[in-house]
Amino acid sequence: MMEQWPEGPAAEPKAARERYASDMRASRKALREVIRADLPAAHFGLGIVVVASVVVGLFAGAITGALVAGFFAALFLVALAVMLRRGIRGMDAGRRAYLFTFGWANWV
Repeated sequence: MMEQWPEGPAAEPKAARERYASDMRASRKALREVIRADLPAAHFGLGIVVVASVVVGLFAGAITGALVAGFFAALFLVALAVMLRRGIRGMDAGRRAYLFTFGWANWV
């Protein structure tokens, strides 16, 4: 069965490109909404990391717990450096790095 194109049986290339670009914009916008992280979720992620570090520190040793916390601290610092390198300054850079580091809790 042939698909019926809005442009008719012989699709005009310009119209097809415009329709494709429009569909891609809509798809990307929907994807951004799905994977968007917010501050409450990032705070929850930070809490999870703190609790996990303490629990790992109690059961596996203080050094291992510190390694877990240190990994996330290093990830935050790398994300902050990337934000600063991209030209994002001040609190916005810190907020974006924080969301990148701990925003995964949105899906927990």
